[in-house]
Amino acid sequence: MNTVIKRISEIEDAASTVMESANASKKAFAQEMEERTREFNRDLEVRTEQGIEEFRRRMEIEMELKKKQQNTEAEELLQRMEQNYEECHSQYVDQLFRALTEE
Repeated sequence: MNTVIKRISEIEDAASTVMESANASKKAFAQEMEERTREFNRDLEVRTEQGIEEFRRRMEIEMELKKKQQNTEAEELLQRMEQNYEECHSQYVDQLFRALTEE
């Protein structure tokens, strides 16, 4: 009987050791997962910021190109208007004078 009790006690001790080891492994695994999660989040944040910055740079370049294009178009339009004025201002004055004097 003593050997049975002794054997049961040994089994209980072995089971306790296995449970303690499992709990320690579980705790270590949980800590490792937490660290991996923190690392993933840091990496994701860095990549997201880089993507946003790259998008911002591309948008600034695109906006600058559009601005230059609009300035060029405005300058060309202004030159055409000035040229038209230089070529036709006498006619405009005559037409205006006639329109005013006919009434």
